[in-house]
Amino acid sequence: MKSVKKLIALALTVLLAAAGAGCAGGGSKTLVVGASPTPHALILKEAAKILKDKGITLEVKEFSDYVLPNTALEQKQLDANYFQHKPYLDDFNKKQGTHLVSAGAIHYEPLGVYAGKTSDLAGLPDGATVAVPNDTTNEARALLLLQTNNLLKLKDGVGLEATPKDIAENPKNISFKELEAAQLPRSLQDVDLAVINGNYAISGGLKVADALATESADSEAAKTYANIIAVREGDEDREEIKTLVEVLKSDQIKKYITDTFAGAVVPID
Repeated sequence: MKSVKKLIALALTVLLAAAGAGCAGGGSKTLVVGASPTPHALILKEAAKILKDKGITLEVKEFSDYVLPNTALEQKQLDANYFQHKPYLDDFNKKQGTHLVSAGAIHYEPLGVYAGKTSDLAGLPDGATVAVPNDTTNEARALLLLQTNNLLKLKDGVGLEATPKDIAENPKNISFKELEAAQLPRSLQDVDLAVINGNYAISGGLKVADALATESADSEAAKTYANIIAVREGDEDREEIKTLVEVLKSDQIKKYITDTFAGAVVPID
């Protein structure tokens, strides 16, 4: 009799465990996503409202640099991150041996030239100092923007790996101050001009409308430098990740981006 009771008790335990597992499986799933505070974290927090209705809880972890969000993702401390464009990710993978891929392009942040001691490009004095990002792809991007505005000429074919050493013509004898991207807004008082990433311009209190020059929103750069959702290789096919990208590309989030950032952040179709 005792054996029968034990068997019944065991069966009930198994059934309750299975029921519990079923409830857990049908409950909310959590995605932990690393992001720069502005605009990425703000956009994710808006997306979290939509994701909640789809059974996904979005936890946003903010980072103030361009390295830790990728190392944390590689080490499985995050499910995804949202702060970078693909050329930067490709360069990071190559240098750090990481295995991260894009799950989708979300928005584009026009790089801008902002006034420091000099208030216009035409008035840039001989021997001026210009601050630029010190990471490979963003520095090349800054130099290409300066070239577009006839402040310098790069050697043919240098592309996304251009550095000040690749300048073929420098008629203004510009001196370049290479700084970590987050430091650029604070450098304005010490330089003539600074070429600043969109998110750091925003967090530094700058407006894209005040930039002396910006990358065109319909340019090839808009496609090349679109900010992406990055994940570990293979995770781009996870349903939760697909849903995250789908929500971030939705009309509702596109409208939020357009209304909130006034041209400093542009949604990608």
